[in-house]
Amino acid sequence: MSFHEIRFPTGISRGAQGGPERRTDVVVLGSGFEERNTRWLASRRSYDAGYGVRSLDALHEVIAFFEERRGRFHGFRWRDHTDWKSGAPGAQTTAFDQVIGEGDSSARAFQLRKTYGALHAPFVRDIAKPVAGSVKVAVNGAVRIEGTHFSVDAATGMVLFGEEETPAADTVVTAGFEFDVPVRFDTDKLEINLSGFQSGAIPRIPIVEIRL
Repeated sequence: MSFHEIRFPTGISRGAQGGPERRTDVVVLGSGFEERNTRWLASRRSYDAGYGVRSLDALHEVIAFFEERRGRFHGFRWRDHTDWKSGAPGAQTTAFDQVIGEGDSSARAFQLRKTYGALHAPFVRDIAKPVAGSVKVAVNGAVRIEGTHFSVDAATGMVLFGEEETPAADTVVTAGFEFDVPVRFDTDKLEINLSGFQSGAIPRIPIVEIRL
């Protein structure tokens, strides 16, 4: 699918509304007990960028971005200001934030990922759009250097060790990083009323996460 490696204007996305969504079927039995089934293995995020538009200049910037993406056709990067680091948004990123794999003396490629929760049912999310230059990696607590020991594909989130740097068996590979969410516009039409906008109305600009 077509994807542009460009981020939606961060000044506008900072004021957006949205977050993760799950798809769960709930059947209430005659006895009052419930049967629940989750249809999605992973959550899917959606946002409304209209809440971040605070001026006509910002609205013009969104229109230009929308036209260049051809509406829903091209995907793009989105900064979720509540969840954009391997750790908490206010914490400093370190090479020990997340476990991304275990060495076996042959595997050289490791997908960046972030784990949510720890005790009951942790959810592991693959990170496909890391921010270039932000990825830090360690093997068994020893920090590795990007460009010397490993490389990162910023378009897929794959960490690749050099042949001589292949993690040994039973070693833990950890990483820290910043990342974007791969998204697209969820409409091919922007409904804009300038008179309403000037009096405080906010145009609706739906955006939805895409699976890669």
